[in-house]
Amino acid sequence: MQIYGNTTGLSPSERKALERIYRRRVPLDRLSTPELTRALAEVSHSSRRQIGALVHRSGQVEYVVVGDSAKLMLPDIGRSRAGSGRFRGLRLIHTHLRMEPLSRDDLVDLTRLRLDLVAAICLSTDGNPQSVHYAHCVPVPEGQDDEGFRNYGPIPYGKLDLDPSKLLGALEDEFARAARTRKSTAKDGRAILVHVCKKNEAVVAGDSIRELEELARTAGVEVADTVLQVRDRPDPKLVLGRGRLEDTVLRAMQLDVEVLIFDRNLTPAQAAAISRMTDLKVIDRTQLILDIFAQHAQSLDGKLQVELAQTRYLLPRLGTRDDSLSRLTGGIGGRGPGETKLEVGKRRARERIAHLESRLKRFAKQREQRRARRGRHGVQVVAIVGYTNAGKSTLLNALTGSDVIAENKLFATLDPRSRQLRLPGDNGHVREAVLTDTVGFIRDLPKDLFAAFRATFEEASDADLLLQVVDAADPIFEDHLETTQQLLVALGLDRIPRVLVLNKCDLLGAEEAENLERAHGGIATSARDEGSVARLRAVIGERITAAEQERARAQADADAERAELASLTWRQA
Repeated sequence: MQIYGNTTGLSPSERKALERIYRRRVPLDRLSTPELTRALAEVSHSSRRQIGALVHRSGQVEYVVVGDSAKLMLPDIGRSRAGSGRFRGLRLIHTHLRMEPLSRDDLVDLTRLRLDLVAAICLSTDGNPQSVHYAHCVPVPEGQDDEGFRNYGPIPYGKLDLDPSKLLGALEDEFARAARTRKSTAKDGRAILVHVCKKNEAVVAGDSIRELEELARTAGVEVADTVLQVRDRPDPKLVLGRGRLEDTVLRAMQLDVEVLIFDRNLTPAQAAAISRMTDLKVIDRTQLILDIFAQHAQSLDGKLQVELAQTRYLLPRLGTRDDSLSRLTGGIGGRGPGETKLEVGKRRARERIAHLESRLKRFAKQREQRRARRGRHGVQVVAIVGYTNAGKSTLLNALTGSDVIAENKLFATLDPRSRQLRLPGDNGHVREAVLTDTVGFIRDLPKDLFAAFRATFEEASDADLLLQVVDAADPIFEDHLETTQQLLVALGLDRIPRVLVLNKCDLLGAEEAENLERAHGGIATSARDEGSVARLRAVIGERITAAEQERARAQADADAERAELASLTWRQA
């Protein structure tokens, strides 16, 4: 029988007394029994430490914990029971040496571990129980800012009259009823968003949070609350400070939240440390984007790219490397159990990555062959690039008369889509080109995702013209322009001629749209306005014609140079 916590310095008799606590049984209709209370009080008084017991509803004492004079540190007691409004089925009964009420640590343990209740038995100076404080969780009505728990006491020990069985049954019914009546259209539950920034970044924090909210909505998650903390630097272990993280966990309990979403990329160590503080699912910005990509990938190529990015992301998070877990070989000093589960998982992940990379190379070769065929037939290619949700797919439909999926969500398009574009030519002739839609950009694009989807932008690398689309109605569209420019440079696409398309100008005034055109040298457009679409179509035709003429001149100059070189060589011969 294991004794948990601060066991250093306990005498043999105190250890035996603690082990005997495991033999006690507590009925569900009683908070504690005189025998259990006496056993906890005696060891607590002799050791001058808080002593606690985690008691199951069946009456079995499952954990005996030793703290110090001021607090207990509970062990890892696993995941909570499934079901809306369900508690863990454990209640904590422990001693307080200074007649103090329940501490903040007690209340945090109550909420983050979803304990049935927490009770503190306050001892007098001679070690006798004097009074009791206890607390339990309560549902918080929608729209109200409540603590999420009820605290009772001090109650004289001899006058305590509490039937936990009736209390817990009523509470679980109340929690379940509150969950059913809560209005939520999210398919993947509720989340709290967490953003930590430095003081000089606080001005743009609101924009980052709004983008994270949009990402969460696209992923099918309802945002219940947002936590913003301004610090000199993020906590290296928990990102948030410990106290603020505990407050966030309490808030999650009040709002029936299942997920914490951090607006940054967490290291494996940070994700593990935060997860140890709560039973909530903890995800970072990269995981959220990967989840969106997984939902929206349609083609086999796109699905493989998403799986590759996910596997690369998860590989370092399978576990911390430990030399004692390394594969043991035969020979003196090398015999052992062989490969551990951790190593098997990592090896299989690496094998899967190699397999996915091999398949994606074959897809890349097929795309290269398709582009080569278009090149041989002299087909002009126009590629649409830009920030996610700038209206690229809607513009593709407006320019080509097609009906590809266009939603008001981030990353609605993951797979390149090509459609025939009819452009006005000389003397009333109509010429044809290929218009290709590509995956949208976003700030701080995860490097694994960038590497996996780099092949997707090969479609744009052979384009004759880029349409750089930006949502002109977005207050921070200039930041989106800067992000797009940086990614175009990283992809080597900045050398291709571009037309800046200031989209969604129907949401702006005419004068404001004209000012933006002059300031940025772009084309003010609305995919819903046929007049502006026709104007853009004409500009595309002019730019392609100019590009063709430039290439023809360059080709003629090259041919003339080769002919002159051949003539010079002939004369010398």
